[in-house]
Amino acid sequence: MVAYEKTICPYCSCGCGIYLVIEDGKIIGQEPQNNHPVNEGGNCPKGRNAYQFLYAEDRLKTPMIRKDGRLVACSWDEALDLIAEKLKKAEPDEFGMLASGKNTNEDAYVIQKFTRLVMGTNNVEYCGRLCHSSTAAGLGPTVGSGVMPISQLDLENVDCLFLVGINLKETFPLMYKRALRAKKRGAKVIVIDPRKSATARELSDVHLQVNCGTDVAAINAMMKIILEEGLENKEFIETRTSGIDALREHLAAMDLKELVKICGVPLNTLKKAAKIFANAKNGSVLYNQGLNQHITGADGVKALATLALICGHYGRPGTGLSPTRGQINGEGTGDMGCLNVFYPGFQKVGTPAEPHKKFAEYWGVENLPDKPGLPYTKMIQQTKYMWIIGTNPMVAAPDTTNVKKDLQSKELLIVQDIFPTETAELADVVLPVSTWVEREGIHAYVDRRVQKINKLIDAPGDVKNDWWIITQVAERMGFKDKFDFSSSREIFEEIRRVVPPYKGITYERLEETLGGIQWPCPNEDHPGTHTFFTEKFNTPDGLGHLQVVNFIPPSEVPDKDYPYILTTGRTIFHYHTGTMSRRTPKLDAEVSGAYVQVNPKDASLQDIQNGSMVTLSTRRGSVQAKARVTADVPEGLVFLPFHFSEASANKITNPVLDPACGMPEYKVCAVKMEVSK
Repeated sequence: MVAYEKTICPYCSCGCGIYLVIEDGKIIGQEPQNNHPVNEGGNCPKGRNAYQFLYAEDRLKTPMIRKDGRLVACSWDEALDLIAEKLKKAEPDEFGMLASGKNTNEDAYVIQKFTRLVMGTNNVEYCGRLCHSSTAAGLGPTVGSGVMPISQLDLENVDCLFLVGINLKETFPLMYKRALRAKKRGAKVIVIDPRKSATARELSDVHLQVNCGTDVAAINAMMKIILEEGLENKEFIETRTSGIDALREHLAAMDLKELVKICGVPLNTLKKAAKIFANAKNGSVLYNQGLNQHITGADGVKALATLALICGHYGRPGTGLSPTRGQINGEGTGDMGCLNVFYPGFQKVGTPAEPHKKFAEYWGVENLPDKPGLPYTKMIQQTKYMWIIGTNPMVAAPDTTNVKKDLQSKELLIVQDIFPTETAELADVVLPVSTWVEREGIHAYVDRRVQKINKLIDAPGDVKNDWWIITQVAERMGFKDKFDFSSSREIFEEIRRVVPPYKGITYERLEETLGGIQWPCPNEDHPGTHTFFTEKFNTPDGLGHLQVVNFIPPSEVPDKDYPYILTTGRTIFHYHTGTMSRRTPKLDAEVSGAYVQVNPKDASLQDIQNGSMVTLSTRRGSVQAKARVTADVPEGLVFLPFHFSEASANKITNPVLDPACGMPEYKVCAVKMEVSK
């Protein structure tokens, strides 16, 4: 019998609806879901090929432990007993947990609860550290919240879209569709990107092609122009913000010619962009890793939010600064507290609210950790025991040569995943887990849109749910009464009790609400919250706090030994570390291996032809990739996608961190290139 079952795409955080065609318990095809409000029947290439990865030949199906240097199959009892025995020896600061943006909310909640309650530490993180930690550090002091403050559905109704460090067409194609609609209705589009990306080429009215790593200089220049020409929203500044005098003084002291020289954008182009944005009635800003992944990522976010504030672009549908988290539950895993400085519901460690005391009372224990844990990269370096769930730092983390050394030195490395990833190959224990429609659970998408994914098929082999594995280890360590869950529904009911923004969301409501419910949702009669900051910001005084930010150059700049700049990013056909998309034949056939974009003049100087194998070397190592000679990158810049482990971009990226948030500087480092010998 053939059944058509609705679900949500497993890739990015847009949350697009699809139908799966299921026969005899196996997915045999898929169809668009025309009535889903997010995608209205449209899907990107990944969304049209959403399920094939589930049936890859190398799917993990049984637990494994390392014996005599080899990973061998074992029973669940053997694996879980070994983990519990080893973890009982760990001191709190010796243990680290990495969760995933692909976990369900229920999984993520149990993961952080185990880390804090059983292991006694706030050493719990997820991939959000590597994508949007600068968002929290930048928007927290500015507007008081680091989440998307709007509904993505409202993007098509604004009259100016400002896209900063985001190639919307390739990374969020269904949001790009709304941007196209906005443009057809007359909206102007400004793009900041050092490359002529597909978005910059095909969507922008004004392309600010900045020198890589100089976003802050360009944004400061725009603000200086706006204030000097009297284009700011004076009423909004007066009634809704603080700090304008300090900002005026700071920008007045800057030399506009120097800012132009730094960012590389002609003054007339900057003026055009500034006037379009300032004069718009409803301006919307979308940004992503191109802004975030710098040692000044938090500063960039602060500057961009300040620009939006002085123009009054906050508090109305579609307006404000919108971070675009990339993974299916990139928002929800953070909501659930898989962050070293936040308990569930973004209740910050070390504040007068004392969330550790609240959760100690909720969970019925005496003490919970009250000091920040280690961030992602420091956790890899400094802990002795690590549990890594659904994430692949051997491709995702910077400077992977040293990451490998650090992981190999652990007393115990547990990897919980669906495939034998590059990280799993180093593990002492490998645990196979269910994913996507093999389990039931809640996800929160890019605009806080909470949707439920139902279990539609059985997982293969002896595969278990993430939350079940955690509860079994907790039981073996003497905490059965604190983790006595028998279903994801039971976990979600606890979430509703202790995470206020989710209080009014239930499984039943989500089953009945096509397109989900946007948190915060304080009670079961509440429709959810589409737009933040309509009357006040989430700061202590309710005001938006204008920030004074100086330009700081990247940690590495070109020199005679490394004369080019390397930047990294994504393609439309692949997803993050390629664990899923590279096991999907149609997607892998489109882009089956690593490539590097090189400007024609640079290629000529290095005798590089289109298709030549090129060696890229930085101070951390070398990788090889095929050259794509294109004017999409300017002279002096090369672009390397990070999906391909055989030419891992993060083998050579710079691991230096933004001091405000621990974000690695993925987006710019010095590199040399030559034709491979």
